[in-house]
Amino acid sequence: MPDQTATEHRTSQTNALRTGADYRAALRDGRNVWVMGEGRADDVTTHPATRGMVDEYAAWYDRHLDPAWEDRLLTPAGDDGARRPWGYVVPRSADDLRRMGRSFSETLFIAAGNITHTPAYGSLIALGVLASAQQRGVSPGQIANAHAYRDTIARTGRFLTFSAGSAPIGHRLREDAAERVALKVVRETDAGLFVSGKIGMHTSPAYAEDVYVGSASGIDIGPHRATLVVPVGAPGVTVLCRRRAARPESRFMAPLSNRFDELDGQMWLKDVFVPWERVFLLDPSPEPVAQWLFWHQLYCWLAKAEFTLGLALACAHAMALKEHEATIEYLVDIVADVQTVRSCLTAAELDPTWLPGGQCSPNHKHVAAGSIALLKARQRIAETLRILPGSSLFVAPSDTDLATPELAAGLEKSFGGGGYTAMQRAALLQMASDHVSSALDARESAYELHANGGISTWRARLRRCFDGYSDLANAAVRTLALEMPKVDVENIRALPMVPRRVVAVPATVRPTDKGGL
Repeated sequence: MPDQTATEHRTSQTNALRTGADYRAALRDGRNVWVMGEGRADDVTTHPATRGMVDEYAAWYDRHLDPAWEDRLLTPAGDDGARRPWGYVVPRSADDLRRMGRSFSETLFIAAGNITHTPAYGSLIALGVLASAQQRGVSPGQIANAHAYRDTIARTGRFLTFSAGSAPIGHRLREDAAERVALKVVRETDAGLFVSGKIGMHTSPAYAEDVYVGSASGIDIGPHRATLVVPVGAPGVTVLCRRRAARPESRFMAPLSNRFDELDGQMWLKDVFVPWERVFLLDPSPEPVAQWLFWHQLYCWLAKAEFTLGLALACAHAMALKEHEATIEYLVDIVADVQTVRSCLTAAELDPTWLPGGQCSPNHKHVAAGSIALLKARQRIAETLRILPGSSLFVAPSDTDLATPELAAGLEKSFGGGGYTAMQRAALLQMASDHVSSALDARESAYELHANGGISTWRARLRRCFDGYSDLANAAVRTLALEMPKVDVENIRALPMVPRRVVAVPATVRPTDKGGL
């Protein structure tokens, strides 16, 4: 029989984790959130455009308190008896990375890969800020502040989201180059900075408590590039979200779209105060901060591919195609794509990179290879699920149709059979349609691809982190029975990354003396 005192102590420690109710309460902080086409969301926990996602984030927190999930999401009990979320751990070994990765996989799959920015993702942002400060060798005070902020995230579960800090399109079209930056320092005090400006599109600002504003914001302090952590509910902050994904209100017709909509948005700042403890002087490129984020993101992309494969397998069964040779070939192609990315993630975790602060980071070359593989395959994977059920994908009835007396019997004959009721087969088809043929899928295809720079940027990342260019070339040349020049192709790695898309500023058009243009 287990020691009752130890059990009670472990339970009390586990119950100290943040609850979904705690998270909901934190969102009622007076934040100024607007949804395009719908006006201001006075309370994001109840507004129709945001409440579904708030429910899902609250469930994410509560899942860590559910005994059915604790062995997948929590660490073993430490010396103090506490079990902590793997998502908030500072990884010190390959085993830590593997366990963290499995916890991400579990929570991301049940959202079909549609929750890309979880609170665990926020913890990885804070970890990236700390590691970047240590790598850059900034002042001990800066490193201490980064430590303290990361520890606050881990202790409280506070939700942080990421913005590279880029300006919206209007700023980038200004004639004066000095005016094209996202943010400007209004004034500087002993306590901190007051900043104003506008940050371009980033994910989940309506649901986060803090936004990390990266080095693309253009604020320089001496020779350093400043990055900031800004509370969403701070005075002077306005969040403007894109329109919500078009969807039927019925959960039966849109079982995913009604639950998952991260509402990417801009953040506007007017004389917003940022204390020095939340100002971090880092590299001009946001890449070092993102070293764990790309890993988490690949788990998100994999979760969507795995969920698509799961639906495709279920549809093959429901549509009596599980022995159809061409269908099986389609399915095996997706299996190969999924397994390739799983292998890349395993390699990234078992062949890690060690950082100056002692942290263990997923090996970026394996993450890059997996990202490129899935970016190439993602449209084909989605198209397979669109093809597999045939026209039934688009003519499946709703639950209200099936409950209508004049239609019920006919629909049962049309869609029932083979071990499925019409309701069961229709529910599966509606989910498949919502997954790959909805505004939710369109947002993911357009925004997620853009946010990372696409395949060309991922190729540049792989090019820079791949090792052994010259060694491989010379090893191959040595097999020739001939004296050969030494091969040096290390410039491939050294070439700078292709800059993100540059907006050309048009020449000013002025009226002529003759009144023309």
